[in-house]
Amino acid sequence: MKHIAIMLTALAALSANAQTAPAIKPGTWETSSKVSTADIQTNAALDMAMQQLGNLPPAQKAQMDAFLAKNGVSSPTVGTDGAIAVRACVTPEMAARKELPLNQKGQCTSTSTPIAGGYDVSFTCKDPVSSGRGTVRFVDDRNYTMVMDVSTTATGAQHDVKINSTGRWVSAACPAKP
Repeated sequence: MKHIAIMLTALAALSANAQTAPAIKPGTWETSSKVSTADIQTNAALDMAMQQLGNLPPAQKAQMDAFLAKNGVSSPTVGTDGAIAVRACVTPEMAARKELPLNQKGQCTSTSTPIAGGYDVSFTCKDPVSSGRGTVRFVDDRNYTMVMDVSTTATGAQHDVKINSTGRWVSAACPAKP
């Protein structure tokens, strides 16, 4: 679950101060992210953790799902490459504010600087303690790529990770809330 928190804190940077970003379509979006480090052993541990995500005990899965739902995000799925995919709803109001649903309820702050086709962003989060810098590039109004360098203590020790993500618009409709 801590590895998901690392990914979500980086994605949280997309939700604040996004006024300079290109338009965001309302509806369901899917983001697929791969976390990696320069350390081979840590990469292997991250890959193993992602593979074991589907085998969480019911109580841990419920805790993770509740954390994600609180941030407007679906239960994650893990691809064969170890990338984790989540779906989230962007309401028309959020789209008008150029906001994605990952702000962790005030736990993160971010700044953004417009660049051609997207923006450079930096963020700091309180829970888990983390900070990072990255670039978001919109391919079009239905697709984006993001690369973030993140420093975090989410696993209890200091780690520097790189998060490579792709986002795609799935549909205009959002799933009903539970």
